[in-house]
Amino acid sequence: MITIEQLITRIEQRQPISNKADVSAQQLRQQIEGVGSLMTANSKQLGFLANPRYISSLTQSQAGVVFVTEAHCDHVPATAIPLIVASPYLAYACASQLFARRSLFGGVHPSAVIADSAVIGEQVSIGPFCVIGDNVEIGPRTTLDAHVVVDANTTVGSDGVIKSQVVIGHNCIIGNHVRLHAGASVGSEGFGFAPTRDPSVQGWERIAQLGRVIVGDHVRIGSQTCIDRGAIDDTVIGDHVIIDNLVQVAHNVHIGDGTAIAAQTGIAGSTRIGKRCIIGGAVGITGHIEIADDVTLSGMTMVTKSIKKAGPYSSGTAAMPTDDWRRAAVRFRQLGRS
Repeated sequence: MITIEQLITRIEQRQPISNKADVSAQQLRQQIEGVGSLMTANSKQLGFLANPRYISSLTQSQAGVVFVTEAHCDHVPATAIPLIVASPYLAYACASQLFARRSLFGGVHPSAVIADSAVIGEQVSIGPFCVIGDNVEIGPRTTLDAHVVVDANTTVGSDGVIKSQVVIGHNCIIGNHVRLHAGASVGSEGFGFAPTRDPSVQGWERIAQLGRVIVGDHVRIGSQTCIDRGAIDDTVIGDHVIIDNLVQVAHNVHIGDGTAIAAQTGIAGSTRIGKRCIIGGAVGITGHIEIADDVTLSGMTMVTKSIKKAGPYSSGTAAMPTDDWRRAAVRFRQLGRS
């Protein structure tokens, strides 16, 4: 449980609470035990109004604390303490972290295999059956769950969270406050092959991937996501990038600061993506192109050439009755012949 005073301190790291002075000393000492929806929260929980469509739920809410904007504070029940912010959703996001399960410092499990040359910072937790290679450096307060592998000459920053079955390849650099979720692969071999005269007989000639993966600070990489090491130069993930589960980032890709990428997106090699881009689920991006800053790609968009101007982009067709889609597809093919 936390006090309302602690809650306010956390929220104000991101945005001001305009009516903070109206909260009494007695109210500041009240304790909150969790987060609830407006309809289900009790007097020991907090709620938030992010969408005006739910004002009716707000007026009936039993929540003890509610995040609202100035425009909707009059709808807060008398039994709740309103905290007025510009973005209730952002306030909720900040508050949720106060109630999340936290890994306690557990030291180094005796089954972990750690090279003598590895440098392990203070208060680092290393779980069962982890393998830490030669000359690895792990910064203070980072937590490795069971079965994590960190290959030789890799640096992992401070305050990281690395979940089970994550594999980090050799010579990679992982920044501070990075979260790698279960089964993620960072620094695996990129998909690089040169064709022989007849691949069906002589096969494909493997290109050794000699680059690294460099991951910035405050990055989140989801479960089963693969980020390949560079072929010659490095694959680079900027600061504050968030990547969902099941994303493929090929060799030599550069992703700019603050970009968000949803699940099942595939990014081919040597593509550069700008800052603050939002990439929807199942987007396909071809290789060797550039995408400008502040581009939004809706789900299942296929990007085949560079995007040089900020803004939203889409491709494909939304679902429709099958007969209608078939007629539309015929007309689309006819347009291609004209």
